[in-house]
Amino acid sequence: MKNCYLGIDVGSVSTGVVLMSENREIMGRVYTGTNGKPIDAVQRALKEIKLQANEELNIKGVGTTGSGRNLASMIVGADVVKNEITAHGIAALNFVDGVRTILEIGGQDSKIILLKDGIIRDFAMNTVCAAGTGSFLDRQATRMGIDIKDFGKLALKSTNPVRIAGRCAVFAETDMIHKQQLGHKQEDIIKGLSDALVRNFLNNLGKGKDIAAPVVFQGGVAANVGIKKSFEEALGLEVFVPPYYDVMGSIGCCLLAEEYAAKGKKTTFQGFDIVNSGYDVRGIECSGCANMCEVVEIFKDGQIMARRGDKCGKWSNMIKNDIENNLA
Repeated sequence: MKNCYLGIDVGSVSTGVVLMSENREIMGRVYTGTNGKPIDAVQRALKEIKLQANEELNIKGVGTTGSGRNLASMIVGADVVKNEITAHGIAALNFVDGVRTILEIGGQDSKIILLKDGIIRDFAMNTVCAAGTGSFLDRQATRMGIDIKDFGKLALKSTNPVRIAGRCAVFAETDMIHKQQLGHKQEDIIKGLSDALVRNFLNNLGKGKDIAAPVVFQGGVAANVGIKKSFEEALGLEVFVPPYYDVMGSIGCCLLAEEYAAKGKKTTFQGFDIVNSGYDVRGIECSGCANMCEVVEIFKDGQIMARRGDKCGKWSNMIKNDIENNLA
C-alpha cells in the first residue's frame, strides 16, 4: 500500500485532481470540465485518479482549493482548505527554485503572485473582465474555426501582427472582426490578440508591481505558446511553463496536505467510495433575522451531511451538534 496525498482544485470552468506520493512523484492527474456540476466533476476525477494509480492507496492527507473548495471539502472530507493564491504559490516554489513572479490564467479569472525569499508578498486577481481568460480564447478560436490547441502555434507564424483593442472582451472581439473584414491574415490577428491580452493582464494586474525573474506561467492558458511568447516580449524576461501547468493548484494542495500530515494529524478523507454515492444540493433562505442568509444544504444518499452559508452558525452548528451527539 502506497502512502500519498490528494489535491483538488475546483474552478468554475475546470476541475483538477492530483495524486502525489510521499517522495513527491505525480502518480496521477486529471483535468476535466466542471460543466456547472462541481460534485459530479470531483467524483469523475477521483474515479479516474484511482484507475491511473492502479494500486492500493493510503491517503494521508487531502487539500482543496478553487472557487468550489468549500463544497469539495465537504464532499471528500478535506484536511486543508486554502485559497488559490496560496496553493499556486506553494506549487510554483516546488518546481522553480527562487521563483519571484507567477502569472496564472484560468478559464474565468487571472492572477499575478509576487514572491520574495519563498514568501508571497503581493498578489492581484481579476475575476471581472473576461478578456484574457481561457473561456474567451476558446470562444474566439471557435468563432474563427480554429482548434484551440493550434491557436498559439498560429500566433508564432505571424510576421505583421495587427493591433487589437484588448481592454474589454467585447471591444476585442469587435476589433478582431473588423480586422478580418479588412483582409488581415489570420495569424496576424491571432498574434495581435495575444499581445492585447498580455497588455490587458499587465496593465490591470501588474501595474505598479515589480515583476522580477524567475517568472512562472501556469493555469490552462499556459498551454498557449502564443500567449507565452507575448509575455516574454512584453516583459523582456524568459517565462517558464512547468510540466504540470494546468493542475498547479492541485499540486499545491498536495503539498499543503503533506505538511498537515507531517504534524501527526489523521486525515478525514471519506475514501474513494464517495464516487458511488449520490449527492444532492438544496438552497434555503433563513428568515430568522434581518440577514436573510441563503443556506446551502448538502445531502449524501438522502442524508444531510453539511450546511453552509449562515452568518450566525445556526444551521451549520445544528449539523455539528448532531455529529457530536452521534459520536458520544
